[in-house]
Amino acid sequence: MSAKSARTQLRVGRLVKAHGLKGALKLELYTDDPDGRFVTGAVFTLQVPESSPWHGKTVTVREFKWMNSHPVVFLEGIDDRSAAESLVRAILWIEQDASAPVVEDDAWYDHQLVGLDVVRDGDVVGKVVRVDHFPAQDLLGVQLTQDGDREVLVPFVKAIVPEVDMAAGRLIVTPPPGLFEELPADDDHSGGSSDEVADEDVRGA
Repeated sequence: MSAKSARTQLRVGRLVKAHGLKGALKLELYTDDPDGRFVTGAVFTLQVPESSPWHGKTVTVREFKWMNSHPVVFLEGIDDRSAAESLVRAILWIEQDASAPVVEDDAWYDHQLVGLDVVRDGDVVGKVVRVDHFPAQDLLGVQLTQDGDREVLVPFVKAIVPEVDMAAGRLIVTPPPGLFEELPADDDHSGGSSDEVADEDVRGA
């Protein structure tokens, strides 16, 4: 499950580890069509820290293959292990025609998600107002209906957002305790525990 940036780019993979001595890199895939995305000549924009020498640059696929069931990519100009290691943890983005239909499962453009009602236990609890993209995951900015302007960030993962229903204009959330509301202090329980420990100390004495 992922959101597609308003810049009409798709996040398709992350370079996780140098492989061998000839510049190959193992991939973590964010696409359901790796053989179609990582064709020879495909150009990717790199998401790296500003301090990286690769910041603002692109890379071009020389070869893509599967090695022991792991996806591996060779990039133009990356010819040895040292060069490959300089790209580890970089995220790969590819330009996508905004008018093209969404063909990947569980993937939506930002503008499709913004404005959707957020439904929890059958009740509308808020509305999606923005989408933030981070290396680990995408986050949905949800403005809560009953809390004025309070906004919470909801991880856009299947466990927390099990369903996106574009036709109904809503998405279903199953947030963990404390994500949408403050958890009550469990003072009574804590006090009971202390008393029980004290009683045990007396009996032990």
